[in-house]
Amino acid sequence: MSELLILFIKGLGLGAAVAAPVGPVGALCIRRAVILGRIPAITSGIGAAVADAFYGSVAAFGLTAVSAFMIQYQDPAALIGGLFLLWLSFRIVRSSGETAVPAKTETSKSKLKGFVTTFLLTMTNPVTILSFIAIFAGIGFINTASGGKSASLLVLGVFLGSTLWWVFLAFFATFLQKRLGNHFTSFVNIGSAVIIGLFGLFTLASLLVS
Repeated sequence: MSELLILFIKGLGLGAAVAAPVGPVGALCIRRAVILGRIPAITSGIGAAVADAFYGSVAAFGLTAVSAFMIQYQDPAALIGGLFLLWLSFRIVRSSGETAVPAKTETSKSKLKGFVTTFLLTMTNPVTILSFIAIFAGIGFINTASGGKSASLLVLGVFLGSTLWWVFLAFFATFLQKRLGNHFTSFVNIGSAVIIGLFGLFTLASLLVS
């Protein structure tokens, strides 16, 4: 097995590992899968995958000026992200009476909105750059001037690994919704509002102690 293929496979695993932990994006995607169907949920997940790929690119290609700029403004980004999470939690609570509807009712504009929402949520955590730098160093990847192909394959793997995770999550959530019905829908509404709200409060609280 070639070194480049191994690097790509590592990228797949890293992308899935970065996406998998339970968080606000995961809660949003599960809710969209239950309420609107698989495609809207996957579209939202791809928004997070694109952001992960962006941060991975910054780390893989050694774009220190970009990473320094984003780390410098991490507090304003966290403030925006925290307030956005609280707003999303409030919106979910207000719409908690919704029941599952066919995915075909989801418009292209709404799908784009879901994509942008998860993209921005992921992008408001610039510290992710440091995580990717540490992870890439941990797997023995060191960027060099001639390593453009290696870096590109690694980032592509991260994107596809993250995307595959969101596809799996969307299918799994809709499977559970079909088996458990409206009780599961109510649970997802409440759970997603709580998870997103708590992450928003934690993000804002972290600014007070930083």
